[in-house]
Amino acid sequence: MNKYLIVGSGISGAVLANLIANKLNEKVLVIDRRNHIAGNCYDYKNEYGITIQKYGAHIFHTNIKEVWDYLSQFTKWNYFYNKVQAVIEGNKVSIPFTLKTLRELFSNNMSSKLEDKLINYYGYNRKISILDMKNNDDKDIQFLYEYIYENIFKNYTIKQWELKPEEISPETINRVPVIISNDTRYFQDKYQGIPINGYTNLINNILSHKNIELELNTDFKNIKDISKFKKIFYTGAIDEFFDYKYGYLEYRSLKFDTYTLDKEYYQNTAVTNYPNDYDFTRIIEHKYFLDEHSDRTTISVEYPQKFELGKNERYYTVNDKKSNELYQKYIDESKHIDNLHFLGRLGDYKYYNIDSAVNRSMLLFKELLYK
Repeated sequence: MNKYLIVGSGISGAVLANLIANKLNEKVLVIDRRNHIAGNCYDYKNEYGITIQKYGAHIFHTNIKEVWDYLSQFTKWNYFYNKVQAVIEGNKVSIPFTLKTLRELFSNNMSSKLEDKLINYYGYNRKISILDMKNNDDKDIQFLYEYIYENIFKNYTIKQWELKPEEISPETINRVPVIISNDTRYFQDKYQGIPINGYTNLINNILSHKNIELELNTDFKNIKDISKFKKIFYTGAIDEFFDYKYGYLEYRSLKFDTYTLDKEYYQNTAVTNYPNDYDFTRIIEHKYFLDEHSDRTTISVEYPQKFELGKNERYYTVNDKKSNELYQKYIDESKHIDNLHFLGRLGDYKYYNIDSAVNRSMLLFKELLYK
């Protein structure tokens, strides 16, 4: 008999299931209402041998050695640094904003002057928020703040969130820093890469344990007797679990238009952002992620959308005051159900990167089960 039930076969549920199966030698049932494992990390090869990340770009990056070492048991890595470009005033420049971006956008004299001031005020090899620049009285720093805000940050944020930057949480704003160095990598973490056979293969390997039973196309609502399980771990949306008793939590969604083109490459990097032009935010060219070779290429054009139940998928939590207060009501409600625990982006209502989701599962396992 399965002692543990895990709802969701994404990275959070898969890691927890593996830890229970392996370290406790206990039986685990993992269910997922989709017809595939891996959640929004799901990828597949198309007819041209290109691995398609169906639900958008996922580049693994972490400074947590324990997380890197754990996942490395189940995959080898394509060591990949994400180098993003953005179209600004018709020119493709490096993103996030670095000293290199300065030189790409401004004349030699102007970029040198601004570079000197940034280093003088903030130091070299520092990450700062545009909010730091906003609060600086120097007129040149103020100019640069306004330029970055207007050309790189504001319109992208409005498209992504349907909110102005000042209307969203500082935590979200700080996810897009200004980097005072020449490091053009989108992430600066020590460990970066993409599973060499894709994320679906990675998660399949994590779930491939004799103590794990997997059932796809299975909704939690169809599990008739949950009392037989010692513990239930739910990675779906917490408001849905409680039938929206207190209201709907807000999410942002995405729509992808995916095309295969009769050319070897479409753009010169995996991800190109369009902060100001068009209704989409970015174009992803999939073959770059695993350095795959084909005489054709596949791109995905990414359009942010409001999440609508039954119409699209939940991607990003909207952690404003109203939503966080509503989430707390659901957490308080969950405390009345013995042996029920929520985790993952939707269960915790938190914007996790992949490494944070893995770390959360590892910590929860240690806290509840492996004392």
